[in-house]
Amino acid sequence: MILPDFVQRDVALDRLNTFALSARAAWFADVAEPAQLVALTRAPGWRKLRRFVLGGGSNLLLTGDFDGLMLHVCIPGRKLIAEEADAWMVRAGAGENWHEFVRWTLEQGWPGLENLSLIPGTVGAAPIQNIGAYGLEVAERFQHLEALDLATGETVLFDRAACQFGYRDSVFKRAAAGQYLISAVTFRLPKRWRPVTRYADVAQELTALGITHPTATDVSDAVSAIRRRKLPDPAQLGNAGSFFKNPVVDAATFRRFIARYPDAPHYPQPDGAVKLAAGWLIERCGWKGRNLGSAGVYEQQALVLVNRGGACGEEVLRLARAIQDSVQTTFAVALEPEPVVL
Repeated sequence: MILPDFVQRDVALDRLNTFALSARAAWFADVAEPAQLVALTRAPGWRKLRRFVLGGGSNLLLTGDFDGLMLHVCIPGRKLIAEEADAWMVRAGAGENWHEFVRWTLEQGWPGLENLSLIPGTVGAAPIQNIGAYGLEVAERFQHLEALDLATGETVLFDRAACQFGYRDSVFKRAAAGQYLISAVTFRLPKRWRPVTRYADVAQELTALGITHPTATDVSDAVSAIRRRKLPDPAQLGNAGSFFKNPVVDAATFRRFIARYPDAPHYPQPDGAVKLAAGWLIERCGWKGRNLGSAGVYEQQALVLVNRGGACGEEVLRLARAIQDSVQTTFAVALEPEPVVL
């Protein structure tokens, strides 16, 4: 197969996934500008080549070597592209570090993303997962994104409706999975800003600091402090953040559940469904701090699975499945993993 010169052969992925799992890619390319992808789509055999788009590797579980082409998105750039009466339109390249981008917007005086501070990964991955934390989802600040069709190299614009956002979900995880490489995302940041502090952890952190009228930077600092206390640093202990989604159950299921477990934390949803706390379910099943081989459950947060050192992806996957079985057996509630398993 003849590929452009910027494509490398047999590349280690250990430092490109936050679980620090050992794996290799048969072919690998850093994509720093859309023209590179266009060149790839013109290469002989491109359509038959297995492909995977990699961002920051913070939502990925590698279970072995990848026999295709790993496209590592490194597209940079961040700027104000428009200003309206009620909002700033801010565009960022998909390869930008998410947290650094959030802090940059705050430094410019453009609030709105502060509750999503310190979430690992890249700007391009944020809408795929519809990342969310402490009362905010990225969909609420989303304007549109630009994506490159992996078959043709053509640029396609996706607005909010086209992205089909859901809880930790989007069209890029379903019907459009594997079809596009997101190159840039534009956010709509509100001028009539109000702090989102309804989550108890955030409110308590601000109160402890004596802050009664928080700025967006205050909220960002509070969220960052909370995340640092609860979640391990991937540079020190391999992990992909929260491994499981908080399960959402219908009203009838919730009534049966809460009758048996009245102390369980829960969050009513606008459609009448109820979100349960996956970490609470896992901890009640006795998994917090436990290990299976070199994979384990973090001592400070049961939602986080960790690589204790030398774990392989299959070990992490076995641990995840054991936890799912326990929660299903104990509570009749299904847990769904967040990371992509490759």
